[in-house]
Amino acid sequence: MDTWFNINWKELFVPSIPIAELIIRASLVYLVLFSVLRLVPTRQLSTLGIADLLVVVLFAEAAQNAMASNYTSITEGVILVGTVIFWSYFLNWLGYQFPAFQRLLNPPPLPLVKNGHTFHRNLRRELITEDELMSQLRQQGVDNLAQVKAAYMEADGSISVITYESKTHRDPERRAR
Repeated sequence: MDTWFNINWKELFVPSIPIAELIIRASLVYLVLFSVLRLVPTRQLSTLGIADLLVVVLFAEAAQNAMASNYTSITEGVILVGTVIFWSYFLNWLGYQFPAFQRLLNPPPLPLVKNGHTFHRNLRRELITEDELMSQLRQQGVDNLAQVKAAYMEADGSISVITYESKTHRDPERRAR
């Protein structure tokens, strides 16, 4: 019963690593991982497969040691989490305030199909096969490329599709006439 009340409060709350070092480590690791993930083809981010999950877990493990070596106090954990949240918020804020910066954070939609013709270069860039593209189109009710006015790879990895029929189906005034 003695062990329940024998708590080392200093070790629990007093950082063993200088706070400035924690902030610098967390900042550098966050910005490096953000940059690496920004370079990963977008389609990899829209769905989470086994390989993607493994990468996330390994990133987390590698980042934990790089951010804080061996931290032990709650305070150190809070500082690390706070630093990561700060950078996430700050980058989003910069993107909101400065549209040019937003383009660095989130790529503009990438055209994959226009007027029924595929942009093979863009498919290659995102590592999407024609079969995968057709699968995505079928999931949105399109069974023939000729129906597609435009299809785009969005920043989140999803594919948005505009068919030639889209305007008449979505415009209630036109339907009423």
